[in-house]
Amino acid sequence: MPRTISRLFCQASLLWVALAFISAQLCRAQTLPSTAGETLSGNRIVLADAVRGHAAVLVAGFSREGGNGVGAWAKALRADPSLAHVTVYPVAELAGAPGFIRGMIRNGMKKGLSLSEQDRFVVLTSDEPAWRRFFVVDTDKDPYVALIDAQGKVLWHGHGAAASLEPQLRAALR
Repeated sequence: MPRTISRLFCQASLLWVALAFISAQLCRAQTLPSTAGETLSGNRIVLADAVRGHAAVLVAGFSREGGNGVGAWAKALRADPSLAHVTVYPVAELAGAPGFIRGMIRNGMKKGLSLSEQDRFVVLTSDEPAWRRFFVVDTDKDPYVALIDAQGKVLWHGHGAAASLEPQLRAALR
């Protein structure tokens, strides 16, 4: 009997340590990095400052495939009247792209976007590990989405196609 109690206590202790570690990782992941980036229209932007004081949705891509999903998300969010009061910031993390190619990538992303859409589309070229932690990235192939309230608290985050996740995002706004 004492051996069983000892084993249960040990297992409970390990569970508590694991939960504390996971909680710490999630809390750290929820801090919006204060990286300076640039919009597609050429303006300097720090997303942590830009989202302060109003609800915002960040949609980030960490590869070409993920970036294609970012475009689909942005289009779906702009078309949804229930999200009209939320500012949407598409984000492209280009830190992994060679410097000489980044200009071509930026020019390709501009195509088909109005000037106002370019003003909200953020290109980041540094702090990729911090952004990966924020979005809890586990695959580069997906777009990553975070809903942030006016106080900077992450209300919801997910990754994948807009068609399957947009209802969850809308529900988190209520």
